[in-house]
Amino acid sequence: MGIQESLPSGVLLTSVEWAAGQGRAASLWPATFGLACCSIEMMSTGGPRWDLARFGMEVFRGSPRHADLMIVAGRVSQKMAPVLRQIYDQMPEPKWVIAMGVCASSGGMFNNYAIVQGVDHVVPVDIYLPGCPPRPEMLLDAILKLHEKIKVTKLGANRQAEITELEEIALAATPTSAMKGLLR
Repeated sequence: MGIQESLPSGVLLTSVEWAAGQGRAASLWPATFGLACCSIEMMSTGGPRWDLARFGMEVFRGSPRHADLMIVAGRVSQKMAPVLRQIYDQMPEPKWVIAMGVCASSGGMFNNYAIVQGVDHVVPVDIYLPGCPPRPEMLLDAILKLHEKIKVTKLGANRQAEITELEEIALAATPTSAMKGLLR
């Protein structure tokens, strides 16, 4: 006989990590970091047609200290990279980043000295959103995928062990330059 059978009806059993994950996923507050044409699509996602408010994200925060999600929309120049990093550092933990558009993800068509070739050189990115510019539906899909990622995020010492494990896997991965096939 388990504990489930001995409890009266109406009692819910869950873990603290599950409850915290549900709460975090349902209360994301995005910080705007619109740099180019992708920011127009990001702004329209907050409008009435796509209604970002149904996910509790209707207000884009003006201060990084009030936000836990940074949506980097558009190309990042070398001059803007330190500002982006400073805003990211001012955000409270836990924090997440979506790279919106091909320019934020990989530099896009701007392969020159003035543009950072991927915002992941400046801040760690959780979700990459392709497109030029990506549609608001794609941003909503990326936010829903981020919600699923947040829901299974561990807490405390378990989180530190998870981060260490992910770093070891990344270091053991085959470098892109050594891969064969369509990449070459």
